[in-house]
Amino acid sequence: MSVRVRRVYESPEPEDGVRVLVDRLWPRGLSKDAARVDEWPKALTPSTELRRWYHAGEGSYEEFARRYEAELAEPEAAELLDHVRELTAKGPVTLLTSAKTPEESHAAVLVRLLG
Repeated sequence: MSVRVRRVYESPEPEDGVRVLVDRLWPRGLSKDAARVDEWPKALTPSTELRRWYHAGEGSYEEFARRYEAELAEPEAAELLDHVRELTAKGPVTLLTSAKTPEESHAAVLVRLLG
């Protein structure tokens, strides 16, 4: 199983495999052609409320990750997480995010849960 995280603004690479955008909002200033996104499962991304709470600096990353994992346990998100897990069984998957620090973002939580 090969899952990696890259910023969506980085140029696509052949070893990316299936490119999955894991942000709820489309990245600013990026065309869909340039992004070369294969899948965009919006229900797998943090809720608008959680995203706003975290970006407002009201809590720690650990608390954000805990709340996000609770959201991922909901049926629609859990189904999408299983789908991405199935993709990883078939080949490399790259989770794309516009987060400036992907290692402290929802993408890192997804990588941990997919592993």
